[in-house]
Amino acid sequence: MLRGLASAALVAVGALSLPAVVHAQAEEELAQRYAPVVRLVEQKEECGPGEPYEPIDIDAIFGQDTVSLRGPWTENDLVKLAPTAADLGKGLFEYNLDFPGDALNPGCDYERWARRITQGKQPAVYAHVTTEPAYPDRLALQYWIFYPFNDWNNNHEGDWEMVQLVFAAASPDEALGEQPLEIGYSQHEGAEKAAWGDDKLERVDGTHPVVYPAAGSHANFYDDALYIGRSADEGVGCDDTTGPSRQLRPVVHTIPSDPAAARNAFPWIAYEGRWGERRRAFLNGPTGPNLKSQWTEPITWSVDWRDRSVAIPAGGALGTGATDFFCDAVASGSNVVLKLEENPGWVIAALAAFVVLLIAAVRRTTWRPTTPLAVARRRSWGQTLTAAGRMYASRPLLFLGIGLVTIPIALAVTLLQALLFSATTIAGISPDAQSGGFRVGLAVAIGTVLTLLGLALVQAATSRAVAEIDGGREIGVVSSYRLSLDSIRPLLGGLAVAVAVVTLLSLSIFLIPIAVWLVVRWALIVPVAELEDRHSWNSVLRRSGSLVRHQWFKVGTLVVAAAALAIVAGPLLGALLLFIPGTPVALVNLIAGLIYAVAMPFVGLTTTYVYYDTLVRERLAPAAEAPARLPAEV
Repeated sequence: MLRGLASAALVAVGALSLPAVVHAQAEEELAQRYAPVVRLVEQKEECGPGEPYEPIDIDAIFGQDTVSLRGPWTENDLVKLAPTAADLGKGLFEYNLDFPGDALNPGCDYERWARRITQGKQPAVYAHVTTEPAYPDRLALQYWIFYPFNDWNNNHEGDWEMVQLVFAAASPDEALGEQPLEIGYSQHEGAEKAAWGDDKLERVDGTHPVVYPAAGSHANFYDDALYIGRSADEGVGCDDTTGPSRQLRPVVHTIPSDPAAARNAFPWIAYEGRWGERRRAFLNGPTGPNLKSQWTEPITWSVDWRDRSVAIPAGGALGTGATDFFCDAVASGSNVVLKLEENPGWVIAALAAFVVLLIAAVRRTTWRPTTPLAVARRRSWGQTLTAAGRMYASRPLLFLGIGLVTIPIALAVTLLQALLFSATTIAGISPDAQSGGFRVGLAVAIGTVLTLLGLALVQAATSRAVAEIDGGREIGVVSSYRLSLDSIRPLLGGLAVAVAVVTLLSLSIFLIPIAVWLVVRWALIVPVAELEDRHSWNSVLRRSGSLVRHQWFKVGTLVVAAAALAIVAGPLLGALLLFIPGTPVALVNLIAGLIYAVAMPFVGLTTTYVYYDTLVRERLAPAAEAPARLPAEV
């Protein structure tokens, strides 16, 4: 009788466990059916540009002597070397893993370490099927992805990202009979969604979504492009997924939805510490999937998904100055933060010294009186800038009109570059493989030449306009350009030689100081060609050099300051506009380009006043006449 009761009990237990087994099988089938395809930005050489880190199998970091487990009491309380999954399965609230390397100065250390520990192992993702009591008719299929290092604006060890699909189903079995309703890709603190049939969602074999992780940050996107983020949700900075890419089909490990079964199969899922070294704020190692809100509330989390990410246009008639400035500024600011974290005393001292020097320089020069007319006179550093500003303000329509000529030149640059990239062959060279670099180089060269030509024409017309105004004669935009064409041959010849020489010297690192010296020495080429009777390019270059000879520092700093104000004004304003919610990126770049165009005459005005300053100082210098007879020495 006892044997019969035992048999009946076993049958009952088997009957109870059968749905659980079927449930687990359905989870596994669902996870394999929708496994993501990952396209990483290709890295062509070790430690070079691109994405070096792959989604790794978590087991690769366990049992490694190079990995340590540290406690929460002080910063470096070593608990154990080579921790195991079972060690992490104990929970260990506020403990942290520590990988070999310095997150603030990663160099190539993490990359080489990651390659070493994953040798022979396949890239992997971790699937998790979950529901939420508040939404009984919805089911989420999640894929959790771990990268060893986050090498972006907020460097930190360890990086968890994820992809989530949402089904109109109450169980995995039901989900197998349905298509997903939508899918969300994690991006920093938020996510971007797409309907399953959305055009932006690329799928392989009909069911496998294609994911483009951004190089360094691993934020997931739907296409290869450069994306801009302006909030914590999007990430402040620029995410780059532009190709070429390499495709991965990671192995899928399914974490059971039953908590006990999950801890039994993957003990580390119970870990309550950080997957990377402890640092301040956003430089901290991340927490694991089980501590994220979407682990237990996946549908609630999906309510806040964004509809799209903002991609930066690849190019435009007036360039991408504002967005490029924004990306570079955020990256530079993050570098300062990293240095501040590493050496706070030195960084604060350096910033304080810079501010003190800047204030001293501003206070040292004279800014008034400002005299835009009577141009042929000596001016201090500050008076030169204020005179240029007052001259522009006195005739804004004239100088605005002169500056707007850069817009059709920018249009020409864009058109020619588009033709270069769209043509099937150029001089018999196809756009494939290595010849792609030839096209890029040719496009950059053409753009540089035309841009420099535009700036030279603006400066030439500005110089002529200033001379006519100072002489009391009427002058307009068209007549300014018409007068400037009188000296076009020596002007273009001098510029061509100067650009060629400086470019050749710049190819060698050791000769760059000479190139910089020559750039300043030849900074007055345009006003010399326009305002003096010079008929050859070599006489223009020699004359500019003779004027600058004893004023090299003053000329260089003034021209650089004026150019910086003109070049930075538009992108800076555009970058600030980017923080206004809903501001279109194309409009921001257009505004920045227009500001750049109308600011260019200010550079021409400054250069013209610098020319007159050096001219007057040269002519007023005391003549050192040799005596008629040498005196007797004894």
